[in-house]
Amino acid sequence: MNKLHVDVAVIGTGTAGLSAYRAARAQGKTAVLIESGPYGTTCARVGCMPSKLLIAASEAAHMLALAPRFGVHPGPVRIDGKAVMARVRSERDRFVGFVLESVDSIPDHDKLRGHARFTGPQSLQVDQHTSIEAARVVIASGSTPVMLPQLKDVGERVIVSDDVFDWTDLPASVAVIGTGVIGLELGQALHRLGVRVSVFARGGSVAQLSDPEVLHVAAKALARELDLRFQQRIVSAEQQGEEVVLVTRDAAGAEHTDRFAYVLVAAGRTPNVDQIGIETTGLELDERGIPLFDATTMQCGTSHIFIAGDANNERPVLPEAADHGKIAGDNAGRYPDVRPGLRRTPLTIAFTEPQIATLGASYQELCAEGKPKFAIGKVSFENQGRSRVMLQNHGMLRVYGEYGTCRFLGAEMIGPRAENLGHLLAWACQARLTVAQMLDMPFYHPVIEEGVRTALRDLAAELEKGAPKASSAPDNTPGV
Repeated sequence: MNKLHVDVAVIGTGTAGLSAYRAARAQGKTAVLIESGPYGTTCARVGCMPSKLLIAASEAAHMLALAPRFGVHPGPVRIDGKAVMARVRSERDRFVGFVLESVDSIPDHDKLRGHARFTGPQSLQVDQHTSIEAARVVIASGSTPVMLPQLKDVGERVIVSDDVFDWTDLPASVAVIGTGVIGLELGQALHRLGVRVSVFARGGSVAQLSDPEVLHVAAKALARELDLRFQQRIVSAEQQGEEVVLVTRDAAGAEHTDRFAYVLVAAGRTPNVDQIGIETTGLELDERGIPLFDATTMQCGTSHIFIAGDANNERPVLPEAADHGKIAGDNAGRYPDVRPGLRRTPLTIAFTEPQIATLGASYQELCAEGKPKFAIGKVSFENQGRSRVMLQNHGMLRVYGEYGTCRFLGAEMIGPRAENLGHLLAWACQARLTVAQMLDMPFYHPVIEEGVRTALRDLAAELEKGAPKASSAPDNTPGV
């Protein structure tokens, strides 16, 4: 067996792992990357990039269907499923290729192929061929799509989101299990491309939303187009030939039987920390088996081990994984001189239509016990000028501000071009602007951003009233 001694060992070559490796090497330390699967990040291979390719195709189809409402009448529309998926796979492979080029630039002696397991706090074994003594370790082992127990081993027609991007044609029908970001993005895209889609949710959640009023508007907006079935339990599933017979039970106890070409499980992802010998490290773990860590340093306890990206399940999106990895790599390189790294304002976007964005402190976080009272401003996009011009006048924005300081705290929204509004508001939040300072900024006409101004004016009026004294609850809006 080969033996290595390195300053820093990094488990995983996704976005977080590559960032950690580069940061550790920039500190002048020896480092090794360990990978058991294919090179290429989750984002490029099975995540944000191929999903956006599918969404782009669906948007083209949707605009053709919407065109007559503008007085524009295109000819007969034909969706070529094979051509759609060929472009998705081709462009996906191109994006993966960029990542592979980056990996290829790393010296071969800094890369190990195989599954890494801790055999002690500072020792790792890679398959049966290499043992490593590492002064510090960064766990960046990524995550895996969840497969629900009721659907496990049903057959090849029960799939996870990763499998969609290997299709060579569009199927006739799909049941999507889950109304998180992945489930809604893929479900709506497939529906717009002519696939019969039903989306099932155990509860009433929509993407990353926690504000009950925005959640209510989002459920109504998306249900206008999609077959959304909330409060559903999976009773059974059976593959019969090239179809899956899915039996579900609704909140009233009634059972429903449907047949689909595929059942797509989009019930989230689970961190890959259960098969790496984490129990041999002596680290304190939470109830999910994830090491307890400091979110400003990525350090696990006071140890020499750091955890980054989807493996720690803190904010499982690519920009956060990149930041996690840099912080972890920097601190692994300079350990024991561990320092807080740059944590940016949280920002999450779902590329549905209308788009969904959350940023800064969420409604749920602000309502937590012990948090001070906060004010809320809002705007509906139903009669917002530019939204109506574009026939995208659906959704709501709610913005949050701190009494006393009048500082902008965060927002949740569903609406047109939320990806752009989300960035604008996230920058204001990270700059710690007050609501008055934000209202002093220029607003052109007619633009979607005028809706932001309306919400901020509403928030400013609420802040002017001062914090309510009778109740600690700023909002009693019921959920969906």
